[in-house]
Amino acid sequence: MPRKSPFLTIGEVAARTGLAVSAIRYYADEGLITALRSEGGNRRFTRSEIRKVSFIAISQRLGFSLAEIRGQLDRLPGDRPPTKADWARISTGFRDAIDERMAQLERLRDRLDGCIGCGCLSLDTCAIYNGDDKAAALGPGANWVEKRESDLGRPVRPQPAG
Repeated sequence: MPRKSPFLTIGEVAARTGLAVSAIRYYADEGLITALRSEGGNRRFTRSEIRKVSFIAISQRLGFSLAEIRGQLDRLPGDRPPTKADWARISTGFRDAIDERMAQLERLRDRLDGCIGCGCLSLDTCAIYNGDDKAAALGPGANWVEKRESDLGRPVRPQPAG
């Protein structure tokens, strides 16, 4: 029986993760994953790099920047494959950010559902009405929609029944 190599080619990593070879090459060039070089100069990856690549891809889909992802990956050991405990430790680094994004999405959904489904055009009950441009003091962006009511310093307005 042939001995299984401890290293994977870039094509094998791409096939295992469902990403393009160019993405794997980019992650290696950016130092997010570690590539060794064969005698012929080809990139070789340990099997543990598959988890890192998957973590990067999932994190990007969740909207994290490569800088944020790098910050988490830098917390993994460099001298050995990461253990379950190592992965659990870095997952807590994203947990609060993911929870906040989920809360933002729920607020957006609830406020837009009420607004779109309402049809009343009543400024007295509108959850996102910005009379006298009061939201300008909060900075740029859709603050009435994106921020928590407690951050806005204004009372919660009732949502119209849909």
